[in-house]
Amino acid sequence: MERSRPPYEPLSEALDMQGLPRSTVIPMESPPEPPPRDHLVWSICTTLYGNICCLGLMALVYSVKSRDRKMLGDYSGALSYGSTSKQLNITALVLSIALVALAILIVIFAVSGTITAFKSIMNEQEHQPFYGPT
Repeated sequence: MERSRPPYEPLSEALDMQGLPRSTVIPMESPPEPPPRDHLVWSICTTLYGNICCLGLMALVYSVKSRDRKMLGDYSGALSYGSTSKQLNITALVLSIALVALAILIVIFAVSGTITAFKSIMNEQEHQPFYGPT
């Protein structure tokens, strides 16, 4: 059984192509927006390595809430929880850096004070003669 072809009509010679449009614009949908970020990996790292005042744990909770909202299709809720998680992660990072810097300064001052005290003790012993046991 042979399929029949649709009836095509040849264009008449009198039809001028100058008056017809040369291109056709096809409206298309804009590409979908990327889903909001939930910062889950950053929150896990903050929880494990810099959990100052439980900020890392709170950031992890908000990241999981953001991921749940994203899976349900609630992008505005996911964006809200994700931004809260990001702010908590940044705060925990800044506090962790400040705490490490403070610890380094305390160690430097303690070592400096120990060296100064040791030098002053050694200086006092140089001026006092040692007579030995009698």
